[in-house]
Amino acid sequence: MKQLHRSDLFGWSEFNQDRNIDFHSVLWLRESGNILIDPLPLSEHDSKHLQALGGASMIIITNSDHCRDAESIALETGATIVGPIAEQDNFPIVCSRWLADEEEIVPGLIAYQLEGSKTPGELALLLDQNTLITGDLIRSHVAGELCMLPDAKIADLALARQSVRRLANLPAIETVLTGDGWPVFKYGSEALTRLLGS
Repeated sequence: MKQLHRSDLFGWSEFNQDRNIDFHSVLWLRESGNILIDPLPLSEHDSKHLQALGGASMIIITNSDHCRDAESIALETGATIVGPIAEQDNFPIVCSRWLADEEEIVPGLIAYQLEGSKTPGELALLLDQNTLITGDLIRSHVAGELCMLPDAKIADLALARQSVRRLANLPAIETVLTGDGWPVFKYGSEALTRLLGS
């Protein structure tokens, strides 16, 4: 796993040939239990690295299309799996907790429910008020610039744009760690604002 912009954040990736972008997963190191977000399969190297860093106590899934390898990693680590409450009735894997809008998952990490994406109630996660972690709706196919899912995959474009506007209005986003595509490590709020104008 690669260290991200903070000493307590790591990530690993998988290149998707169909979309010509990387898919990403995030590890947040915490004294009271590490958290994985949308975990992809781990290489042998990354699995050993995760073990060395203390394993995981929780796996957060932002949307049903990002279940990825959560079940296998949960079996290996003993982590609990949590997902978006709007998908509770049809989620493809078992979750022990369902996350609602503006819920503080653990101290310092807040869930924001997004509307209009390809799955109901997709989650974006705000860490320490300045790092936004996104699932599918907000992504980046060109370094330094954010974009949204293609229109054909968006359930309701007006609601999707309202969801992006809500996040852009948060006061102090510096970094956007996308689930799909390039991360934006600096001036995240400005990148979200540019996205709304595109």
